[in-house]
Amino acid sequence: MTKITMGKTGMCVEQNAFGALPIQRVSLKEATYILQKALDGGMNFFDTARGYTDSEEKLGVAFEGKRDKYFLATKTPSQNAEGFWKDLETSLRLLKTDYIDVYQLHNPTFCPKPGDESGLYDAMLQAKKEGKIRFIGITNHRLNVAMEAIESDLYSTLQFPFSYLSTDKDIELVDACKKHDMGFIAMKALSGGLLTNSAAACAWMSQFDNVVPIWGIQRENELDEFLSYIPTPPALDAAMQATIDADLKELQGNFCRGCGYCLPCPKEINIPMCARASLLLKRAPSVALRGEEGQAMMKKIDDCIECGQCAKKCPYGLNPPELLKRDYAKYKAILAAES
Repeated sequence: MTKITMGKTGMCVEQNAFGALPIQRVSLKEATYILQKALDGGMNFFDTARGYTDSEEKLGVAFEGKRDKYFLATKTPSQNAEGFWKDLETSLRLLKTDYIDVYQLHNPTFCPKPGDESGLYDAMLQAKKEGKIRFIGITNHRLNVAMEAIESDLYSTLQFPFSYLSTDKDIELVDACKKHDMGFIAMKALSGGLLTNSAAACAWMSQFDNVVPIWGIQRENELDEFLSYIPTPPALDAAMQATIDADLKELQGNFCRGCGYCLPCPKEINIPMCARASLLLKRAPSVALRGEEGQAMMKKIDDCIECGQCAKKCPYGLNPPELLKRDYAKYKAILAAES
């Protein structure tokens, strides 16, 4: 069993943590079963968000009366203090708790600080003073905002995309967090479903003794994989390294991470799915993606007017219209080869 101390929070958590975004896609009964099994199996850090539809509510139902058994993180996407307080009170009510261990600002475009016009950080300080939150965290997809948050020493945790596809600059964030005694929470540790070998992903992550990956889980078989890694953590052997090297060769670079911040599209193109469809077909075969519904979804790429809205919002500096055209050509080639 591998324990990670989350920086200045002092919280000692099991390295394999539970990302609760996907449970919004299953019934309350299924979610309750999965969450309780995760807790009983050794997971003790659960991450959710106000923006994940009913995820908080499901956590509240599953863990009622067990608040001393786990650490809880959630997020607010609010841009001002008024929205912050509304989100916080809603989260506390749905999660059936009096306090949240790590309350995170959800992907702000800037680094909130005391006294700025947003009032967000000051609201965080007040909530902490009132005992409603224990630690102040921030999530982001922008390297510059993330580094500013680290260097400010205002935050106890940073949540950022991190997997074995990450660049040297991403790894610099991990190192900087360690230097500043700041907890690092790794989102998208399977790169939005593009990585399919969870053991290799887990083994690679184990090289960093200050990183807590939150695995997005919605099915029992997925949970069972990660629970099996608690008593016997995977070792980064030659076979796993070969898998990693092959994935790096195919995937690293200008690919869509599937974060969804480019949306909404004025032409209703599902950019995060369409820009990765050919990769998903090869790596995580989907009947739906190959069928009429999937083909209709991809056909909407032809409606792209290249307005530039998505490119302006992409935190990775990608050119979504270019990615969409490229992926649509690959998608059609795969279907043609299969017919």
